[in-house]
Amino acid sequence: SRFPPEMMQEAELCFPEFFNSSCKRLTLPHFEVVLMYIVLSSIAVLTAFLNLLVIISISHFRQLHTPTNLLLLSLAISDFSVGLLLFFQTALIDGCWLLGDIMCTVYQYLAYVITSASIGTMVLISFDRYVAICYPLHYSTKITQGRVKVCIFLCWMCSWVFQSLILIENLKQPGKYNSCIGECAFVISYIAGYADLAFSFIVPISVIVVLYLRVFVVAVSQSRATRSHVAAVSLRHSVTAKASQLKAAKTLGLVVLVFLLCMCPYYCVALSGEGSAMSASSAAFVICLFFFNSCLNPIIYAFFYPWFRKSIKLIFTLQIFHHDSCDTSM
Repeated sequence: SRFPPEMMQEAELCFPEFFNSSCKRLTLPHFEVVLMYIVLSSIAVLTAFLNLLVIISISHFRQLHTPTNLLLLSLAISDFSVGLLLFFQTALIDGCWLLGDIMCTVYQYLAYVITSASIGTMVLISFDRYVAICYPLHYSTKITQGRVKVCIFLCWMCSWVFQSLILIENLKQPGKYNSCIGECAFVISYIAGYADLAFSFIVPISVIVVLYLRVFVVAVSQSRATRSHVAAVSLRHSVTAKASQLKAAKTLGLVVLVFLLCMCPYYCVALSGEGSAMSASSAAFVICLFFFNSCLNPIIYAFFYPWFRKSIKLIFTLQIFHHDSCDTSM
């Protein structure tokens, strides 16, 4: 080797100038590191860009200002934030956090809040579909834009407050649980961990599953009614009126299903009792799954929502800058 052993040992440290207290850098093949940087950066850019299209679409066009779309807007904002957070995750590929303890705390805290807000938004989406399918005659009076905006605001505020209480020790003293310089570790107590597990996963996921099971049962019964020759005429009219709502329920059901599949691994680890301490590097796989889900949502919209495809066309052709473009029929 061209380097003496002392220099080789220093090269493996995150901060060679702090020889006795620096964390060790992960020894990964150069090709693997470059590939991970490219993949993570691409997902980050794609996630932020696609969700920005959703945010612009729903915010700009007045016809899209429906209660359901306001919930999708809230979800897109959290997904857009996930895309931005992914750029921080690229800093942990070699196992070294170079941005300091405060930025580590901000990064981890935002990740917790966004995750909690996303799950809360999913509960609201499930409830919206439940009312639309099971109580269609009361939907327009029960689910209004004003009430949905209040629910979204409360969802985000509760996420901020709840996660602040859960992570209070980490927020008081950033870097408190780091064992060496260059680490980005978060530790929460068992009580806080179980509280987070209950209120950020078990309770909301149970509500989502119960609501969508109810929606599924009603959808199946209505589908059978349309095929029955002895079905009442009024029932047929009711089913016809709910056709678009059923389609929306299927699309949003797919969004919820993908969300659950991407979020369950972390909470399954928590349920198995692997511990409440998790460094950012060891949680990379779980976080990347969450990021990948955020990238998938706009793609699902593009496949199932004609209004999203039309709005993308108007955005790319710069027609949204035309006078009264916000009143375009979608």
